[in-house]
Amino acid sequence: MSNSYGEWFREQRLAAGLTQQELADAAVMTRSHIAHIEAGRRIPSKEDARRLDEALNTGNVLSSFLPDSDVAVADYFEAARLLEQQAVFIREFALSYVPGILQTEAYARAVLGTSFPPMGEEERDKLIVTRLERGKILNDPLTPAVWALLDEAVLRRAVGGPEVMAAQISHMVRLVETERVRVHVMPLTLGFHPLMDGMLTLMSFEDQPPVAYGEGLRMGKVHDSLPVVQELQGRYDLALSDALPLKESLALLRATAKDYGNHD
Repeated sequence: MSNSYGEWFREQRLAAGLTQQELADAAVMTRSHIAHIEAGRRIPSKEDARRLDEALNTGNVLSSFLPDSDVAVADYFEAARLLEQQAVFIREFALSYVPGILQTEAYARAVLGTSFPPMGEEERDKLIVTRLERGKILNDPLTPAVWALLDEAVLRRAVGGPEVMAAQISHMVRLVETERVRVHVMPLTLGFHPLMDGMLTLMSFEDQPPVAYGEGLRMGKVHDSLPVVQELQGRYDLALSDALPLKESLALLRATAKDYGNHD
């Protein structure tokens, strides 16, 4: 994103005679969060911007002129995307399809290729590029740590057809084999489990409290209320305790990829 917002923000802080730490204290934030905003690496949430306006006596300027992202994502996902880039630990739960950061290009194209109303090729390509860019957080060998809890339906639903599924599941197998990602499968035989309401992402950070992101049809919400986040963490932990262990999950992934690969 353009850093004019961050540069202007820094100028206002300096004009107020505040250090990053002093502003952080006044706005109930962390110093590193302030530094990220000034450097253009993060856009403040609406609530953060409101508190910063109040601390800097800038009226509602920071709140009113939050920069628009030029990245192609659904509006309701933008805040979660920015947080995803800063997280040191991400725990995903997927009910219907593979989490975005683990998707291959062919799988992402299949997921994004069926929409209503239909979208143009250029718009679809932008969404695919953004989804693949998100996956690049896994290029770092250590951070963020990523756990993926998959409902078995994710493996059984042949998104894009057998060839696409074989390649997608093999991609996850490689990530598990290299110990970059942990994947656990919730077997269909389990029946009801506490995460069946929808997909969930739990994110933890070095410099701010954890958040949860939930998504359903054409809607998504970042939860930063500690009681809500703790409840969702508890649901995740409970579901994970009923999932297949890592070794068994990996065996199921390999077998399913093989089945798709042998499909006539």
